[in-house]
Amino acid sequence: MYRKRLYKIFLFITMGVSTFNAQQKKSLWTIEATNPENYVGAPVVSGKIGILPWKEPFSIQHVMLNHVFDVGKAGVNQALQGINPFHLEMFLDNQKIEMNSVKNWKQSIDMKKAVHTTSFTIPGKAEIKYNVVALRNLPYSGIIEIEINALDNINIQGLNQMDIPTGYIDIKHRLITPYYGEERGRSMILQTEAFSANKTHNVVASSEFIYDKKVLTVKNENQQKNTIEGTIKKGEKIKFSLVGSICTSRDFNEPKSETERQVIYVDFLGTNRVLNEHYALWDELWKGDIEIEGDDEAQLIARSALFNLYSNVIENSKLSISPMGLSGTFYSGHIFWDTELWMFPPMLFMNQGIAKSMIDYRTDRLRAAENKALTYGYKGAMYPWESDDKGEESTPIFALTGQFEHHITADIAIAFWNYYCMSQDKEWLMKEGYEVLKKTAEFWVSRAVKNPDGSYSINYVIAADEYAEGVDDNAFTNASAKKALEYATLAAKICNENAPEIWMQISDKLVINKMKDGITQEYKGYNGQTIKQADVNLLAYPLGIITDNKQIEKDLSYYSSKVDQKKGPAMTYSIFAIQYARLGDADKAYHYFKKAFQPNQRPPFGVLAETATSSNPYFMTGAGGVLQAFINGFGGLDITEKGIIQHKTVLPKHWKSMTIKGVGVDRKDFILTK
Repeated sequence: MYRKRLYKIFLFITMGVSTFNAQQKKSLWTIEATNPENYVGAPVVSGKIGILPWKEPFSIQHVMLNHVFDVGKAGVNQALQGINPFHLEMFLDNQKIEMNSVKNWKQSIDMKKAVHTTSFTIPGKAEIKYNVVALRNLPYSGIIEIEINALDNINIQGLNQMDIPTGYIDIKHRLITPYYGEERGRSMILQTEAFSANKTHNVVASSEFIYDKKVLTVKNENQQKNTIEGTIKKGEKIKFSLVGSICTSRDFNEPKSETERQVIYVDFLGTNRVLNEHYALWDELWKGDIEIEGDDEAQLIARSALFNLYSNVIENSKLSISPMGLSGTFYSGHIFWDTELWMFPPMLFMNQGIAKSMIDYRTDRLRAAENKALTYGYKGAMYPWESDDKGEESTPIFALTGQFEHHITADIAIAFWNYYCMSQDKEWLMKEGYEVLKKTAEFWVSRAVKNPDGSYSINYVIAADEYAEGVDDNAFTNASAKKALEYATLAAKICNENAPEIWMQISDKLVINKMKDGITQEYKGYNGQTIKQADVNLLAYPLGIITDNKQIEKDLSYYSSKVDQKKGPAMTYSIFAIQYARLGDADKAYHYFKKAFQPNQRPPFGVLAETATSSNPYFMTGAGGVLQAFINGFGGLDITEKGIIQHKTVLPKHWKSMTIKGVGVDRKDFILTK
């Protein structure tokens, strides 16, 4: 990604990272927080909505909506925050529960079950715990489960109302009260409906308390607030839940009715059954796991990265992952190269359903890519640098990447070929995959220019190193185009199609320059400038164009000293770690592995920011890079036309073993030991 924006620079005390590291003593599935200072929240995500709990009791900062856009202040489509049905305020004996009134505050994330838990004590009155869950099985819905243990006789009140983000218009509040007979009585569903600022989407949120009617009662105020209340005697414990659902006109013709159905569904089935179904789906996801023996910090970061990537896409949704996922509005929820180069590869190894959804996203938007190519005078398909829901270019005009960072079209083609190599799905290749490979190849034929010596150049691009604007013969752009043309040719043969000879002519003769000392040159005229992120080094991995170990090591040694140490994104160091692991240098591999996440972790949960100095978590791209360090670096795994191969590699010296579980179509385990 690249946008010229000013980041606020924060000084984060190391306490937050050490808190993350210390949790292995309790559980290698759980991350705990006991200190709310310097707090950066960790989202729970269903694949359709992202819920961001915060440190204050019962606080939910916002709810993000997946691929629901309206035009924002920058003049391009911006992902919407949804109407938040989870706003809850709790009172004990008419006193609001606030941060300054609680003791023994603790939060935890159970990654195995995808549950965010907060607990605390109100001295002399109650012990309180609540769980926040974004339901995998009901992905437009979430649940807050509240448990109160009375330390004295107390009166409780819980107030639920809707939080409506700025920009919504035509707001309507309702109380829906369907009657289900004498035994069940009447439901009380709170509902808010509104339009996004430009009326692109109708957004509706509904909520309902689920509770024991013998103990608690619910009343409504002005169709805008539901209040649950009751009296608890000392020593008694009560539980109740708040279920909320957010639906939009993007996914439903009648979002209003669907939100009502969702909360009623939970009410009738009961929260235990619904949550057990959610847990079962996460058990299935965790069949793809990475187990580390001998390094608990590495174990937690592996599972944290998997947890966040798994959370953000659902199989068969035909959606992909934005750089920040559903954690917030950074990068507007758009889809970048981050998907194909950084997040897709680990999902291709660990979860075929999620990988296919990410591929489907691009297949469904091929016609928009063809239109962009036509618009700029090229042939074939030219994918946007920042894709909105329709697959159109949504880069703000203050950034030039939308016009000139073209390597994304090759990145997508490479992902399509790798999906075929992993799945060996010839029917998919013939019906869907080859068309994308063909159209992207046609783009590169029209984009490349022939030089007098018979070689080919690609001129005036923004490089993968996005500090390099308007350069000729960028190493990564040319190398990725070479692979895209090569893979289109191979796919044509499998599909019994005739590949134009020009595809391989250009692929074979695209310029990759070297400097006088033999270092691969990042672009024509490059002579040592600071780089934003890995570019040349991507030619060794993942592209596999540079295979000579001495050349790989020479390029690593040179460019690792050129990276911007403050503003460079995390995934660069994952690339360095992978290549040093394959070169057999365990010390350097582990050094860069740690550098790929430690400086970017934010307290108290170790969520990843984009750079060492930014405050914009959760950075899904960084998680994808870290996972590639495990899978393709220390694990040595690679995908070829014949399937998965394993390179000779090394583990960090203190690791006893690593097991990559559930890999590929056959869900095979790869075990590496000393």
